[in-house]
Amino acid sequence: MSQQKSDYVDDADIDADLDQLPDDETVEATVENLEASGFDVVVVDTADEALEAVQSHIPAGVSVMNGHSTTLEEIGFDDYLSEGDHDWESLPDQIWGIDDDAERQAARRDSQTADYFLGGINAIAQTGELVAADLSGSRIGAYPFAASNVVIVSGINKIVPTLDDALDRLESVAYPLENERAKEAYGVESMIAKQLIFRQEVEEGRTTVVLIREQLGY
Repeated sequence: MSQQKSDYVDDADIDADLDQLPDDETVEATVENLEASGFDVVVVDTADEALEAVQSHIPAGVSVMNGHSTTLEEIGFDDYLSEGDHDWESLPDQIWGIDDDAERQAARRDSQTADYFLGGINAIAQTGELVAADLSGSRIGAYPFAASNVVIVSGINKIVPTLDDALDRLESVAYPLENERAKEAYGVESMIAKQLIFRQEVEEGRTTVVLIREQLGY
C-alpha cells in the first residue's frame, strides 16, 4: 500500500517546535559532533541530491535492505531499489515474494545482516547522538551491529539541541505521525516498543548519515 505523509499528517498532533529547519550554524555544529562520534556525514541540499549520494555510496554486487522510512520514500529510494537500474541484490524484493509467513519472518531477520542497510532516524541531537524507535525492531535492529554498513537518511528538521530534546521529539513528533500512518496502512496503532540511542560508531566508515537541507520524514 503506497502512502504519502499528506495522507495522515493532518490527523497527527505534534510538537511543531521540534520539527523546524535549523540555521546553517546549527547544522555545521551537528555535523562536527556527529563526525566526532564516529559517523561519516554527507550534507546535500535536496531530495534528488540525497538519492544520488546514496546511489554513489553503495557499490555494485552487494546485498541491500531498507527499513521502513518515510524519508527514503520521499527521496525515491524505495522505488529505485525495487525498479531502478542498479547491480545490487535487493533483499526486500526477495522477502516480500515469500508466501509463507514463518519463512518471510526468518528472511526479514536474516536481512538485518545485509551488506548495506538503509533507513531513517527519528531525531538527531546537535550534541552528536541519533535516536530511533520501532514497534518490531526490524529497522533499528540492524543499526548497532548486524549490518555490515549502515546509511541513515534524514531531513535536517530532525535536528534538535540535546539528547533530551531528541527523546522528546521521538515521543511528540515521530510517534504521533507513525501512529497515524500505521492506522492508515494496517488498521492498528503503533507504539514505541524498542528504542535505540546511537551515541557512537566505533567501526570507522561503517555508518554514514546523509543530511538533507529539507523538511522530510519524521
